[in-house]
Amino acid sequence: MWKDYSKSYIKNNRTSSISIMAAAFVATMFLSLLCSIAYNFWAYDVEQIILEEGDWQGRIVYKTLDSDNLLSLICQFANVEKAVVSEELSQKEEIVADVYFKNARTIYRDMPLIATQLGLNEDSIQYNSLLLSRYFIHDPEDEAPPMLLALYVVILIIMSVSLILIIRGSFELSMNARIHQFGIFSSIGATPRQIRTCLLQEAMVLSILPMLIGSMFGILISYGVIKAVEFFAADVSGRHEAVFQYHPSIFAATVFISFLTVIFSAWIPARKLSKMTPLEAIRNTSGLLLKKKKHSRFLSCIFGMKGELAGNALKAQKKHLRISTLSLLLSFLGFSIMICFTTLADISTRYTYFERYQDVWDIMITLKDTEISDFDLTDELQDISKIKDATVYQKAEAMTFLPEGLQSDELSSLGGLEAVAGTPKADGQFQVSAPIVVLDDTSFLDFCLQIGITPNLDGAIVLNQIWDSINSNFRYKEYVPFVMEDNQKTALYKNGKTIEIPVLSYTQAVPTLREEYDNYALVHFIPLTMWNKTLGKVCEAESDSYIRILSNGTANLADLNGLEQEIVRLVSEQYEIESENRVQERLSNDRLIRGMVMILGSFCVLLAIIGIANVFSNTLGFLRQRKREFAQYMSIGLTPQEMRKMFCIEAFVIAGKPLLITLPLTILFVQFAVTASHLDPMAFWSEAPLLPILIFAAAIVLFVTLAYYIGGKRLLQCDLNETLRNDTLI
Repeated sequence: MWKDYSKSYIKNNRTSSISIMAAAFVATMFLSLLCSIAYNFWAYDVEQIILEEGDWQGRIVYKTLDSDNLLSLICQFANVEKAVVSEELSQKEEIVADVYFKNARTIYRDMPLIATQLGLNEDSIQYNSLLLSRYFIHDPEDEAPPMLLALYVVILIIMSVSLILIIRGSFELSMNARIHQFGIFSSIGATPRQIRTCLLQEAMVLSILPMLIGSMFGILISYGVIKAVEFFAADVSGRHEAVFQYHPSIFAATVFISFLTVIFSAWIPARKLSKMTPLEAIRNTSGLLLKKKKHSRFLSCIFGMKGELAGNALKAQKKHLRISTLSLLLSFLGFSIMICFTTLADISTRYTYFERYQDVWDIMITLKDTEISDFDLTDELQDISKIKDATVYQKAEAMTFLPEGLQSDELSSLGGLEAVAGTPKADGQFQVSAPIVVLDDTSFLDFCLQIGITPNLDGAIVLNQIWDSINSNFRYKEYVPFVMEDNQKTALYKNGKTIEIPVLSYTQAVPTLREEYDNYALVHFIPLTMWNKTLGKVCEAESDSYIRILSNGTANLADLNGLEQEIVRLVSEQYEIESENRVQERLSNDRLIRGMVMILGSFCVLLAIIGIANVFSNTLGFLRQRKREFAQYMSIGLTPQEMRKMFCIEAFVIAGKPLLITLPLTILFVQFAVTASHLDPMAFWSEAPLLPILIFAAAIVLFVTLAYYIGGKRLLQCDLNETLRNDTLI
């Protein structure tokens, strides 16, 4: 009986059935997309860790020459799959063995046991904790919780709850339309269990095929997302190629979670319906009656009787419309925040990097593992006609001790170094970072001329500025002098040794380098000659050197590409190098930003489509349930034109409510983000994406109005007498 009834209902109520199938399809597609993308990002992260750190799980350092005996001892443990010697890390009297386990989840228990068996302490063992954490394996003694798994579970729960709301809305509309029918069935002996079984079997029949198709569509969309990410991030350095990956267990998990989601979504309204008494169900006519307590003063004041009727209907069905409002709210809010965030990110990147260094560099060459003193092609670079200026430099770290009395008057008036930078004082002195920038002799002499002093290679130029963090922010920094400029020598401390060098000048100007200088450091610029004479014997420089190149004239991509190739041909014959092109880097950054906007925008658009489709479906179902109500209104004299006006009022309320909520929230987010990033508010508002937001808002209003137009047109064409006589909804 129930099987035949369900078949008949599905056949005769195609609109309701299609609504449920669409909701199941969309929900499963979103879930499949989320799971597939999460899996691919996880797999990519694992591959990146393996490329950088290796695929070893545990590591043992053992002082022995007998590597074969060591490996055999390790492999005696039942859980050890294999052990291999790391040739790269092993030394003459020290062997480093990489250990792989059959079940890595017991590694934090097994490694100490292996060390004990070998007569080693725990300092001799290491864990590839970064790789293990990606497999959700954590040290049980680590008090920090495994945030990655928790984050994924939270996202999955939020997604599932959202999908339940979407599917539940469709099921609830379909089931509420049949309250009268099931009341009759209950009166002739149908049990609540039988009614629930009937409704749940309908849900499964309507949802199985959409769930399978939705899962496949989610996989296809995730494939497109991964390809898009790879395309837009192709020029990003330090990354490997992203290849789409999928696992059957992901598909099984997606279908299983979708199945539970559909069952739970259908079970909620089915349980509610089955608990109604036969008398309650039979008396329910699915109509909305005017009640004094539902009186809407605002709408009645503006639109009169039609506004009062519309407000009454919306308030009476506010529980059912809450899902629609929430769906639209999340869609519009997600879209608005996303597009504002990407605009802010673009502005911030331009202000803090590209526009700042526009005239500072065109090409950067990194000389890998090369001392500046070993580079001998400076003159050849300067001879290239397209090069305006070329500076070779290297960086090193040192410290200096600053007595409180040497602070500048401006810094002292702010409360001193302790107040500005939070640097603690010990023995009446501050320990201050004193980074060293070693310039080739020609560039150093040019820097002397730039700041207006006599060119000299027998001293240092000190960058005498400190960020006034009390009166300015990091975006628009203001500086004050760091120290008094009457000290003719500076003392640098490194590796337990102190060396004094002459100070040629103090300055607040910097050489034209693509460098960021510490806010609370005394940066020392010295020539290569002095480095070779003195500091190079005390301080140890970084392993790499750099070449900053500025081209002649206005550089475009073609010119810089040609110049870069010429420089690479010259330098790469003797040195291992990496090169950067300013214009190419800018284009790559813009491409990455556009890709991020496109991918995130696609998600938001997809979410918006789902939200609008959900509202569209709910609105049509909402109108179908009110068929008798509208017939009663028309029977007492309401004209079709007045009915259409009432429809318009309801449509604008349904569409306008999420808009009115979203706009203030978006403004608050923008205000917070602008304040947090210390940007000038006018810098954002001059580029604010108002047009896309307005188009999105207009689309919401349009589709809700369209739903009312379609549903209202169908209702106004119904036979009045037949509608009033028939108290069932088919």
